[in-house]
Amino acid sequence: MFTGIVTDIGEIETLTRPAQNQLHRLRILCRYHQTAIADGASIACNGVCLTVVASGGAGEKTWFDVDVGAETLDVTTAKHWAVGTRLNLERALKLGDELGGHIVAGHVDGIATVVTRDDLHGMARFELRTTRDLARFVAAKGSVTLDGVSLTVNTVLDQTFSVFIIPRSLDATTLGDWHAGREVNLEVDLMARYAARLSEMK
Repeated sequence: MFTGIVTDIGEIETLTRPAQNQLHRLRILCRYHQTAIADGASIACNGVCLTVVASGGAGEKTWFDVDVGAETLDVTTAKHWAVGTRLNLERALKLGDELGGHIVAGHVDGIATVVTRDDLHGMARFELRTTRDLARFVAAKGSVTLDGVSLTVNTVLDQTFSVFIIPRSLDATTLGDWHAGREVNLEVDLMARYAARLSEMK
């Protein structure tokens, strides 16, 4: 489990695509201390929960390897990742950690596309559009996770919703790179999903 509070920005150093399958092996550089990254650990990479299969040191940085399977490539923006792509990183919660955002599973539901970006006094307002199936889980003042960042929904209109990004989040995450047409990973709020399921069963 995660909280949607990004603790580092990683960068893809290598990406290997084996010829006989759709599994991608990524090596990601980060500032986490290597002793804090065990084999088998879960790290959210742009909101996608991935499992560490190896790690090591690279000068002043640490690297870790993860495998990305066919389902993840199909559902998330991982299909567009390449060497040099920057990723929002968050290590899995430990017992006693502060829950600063909201409960995030790291299981991306689909993709939202940035429709507009308005820069306002150091902040930014983004309008995004997603599928009708996912839009029904998005509510004004509710929570969403976009590229691994916990955000509060400002407005909702049909399949379009907006979020405001404060200067700290623009600086500490990759959200400052967003522009119209950009595809981002969307995880809807778990509570909204369960509420909708309970409603369907009545």
